[in-house]
Amino acid sequence: MTHRTVATAFRAVAVAEALSWVGLLAGMYVKYVPATTEAGVQLFGPVHGAVFLVYLLVTVVAARVLRWSAGTTLLALLASVPPLVTVLFERWASRTGRLPGRQPATAG
Repeated sequence: MTHRTVATAFRAVAVAEALSWVGLLAGMYVKYVPATTEAGVQLFGPVHGAVFLVYLLVTVVAARVLRWSAGTTLLALLASVPPLVTVLFERWASRTGRLPGRQPATAG
């Protein structure tokens, strides 16, 4: 597995994890605020759970292949808990060189 392949997989799963959070939060809103249906939670609950587990697995693989420190690895794993933070972690890791393959935008 190349660094670029692992980084691409990590990016994709980080975004998928964030999007599944959005779906689950929207489903919970519809379930509890207007209290109209549980369909969103029934759909996005299992989807988010599966994507969450895949994110954890891909994070461990990325940490090994990319030789992340224990601190970076822990930060990546913790990023999966609050909504949308996996995308923030991915951007930070790209910007700081911990996640190769995507060139940051340059000014001017």
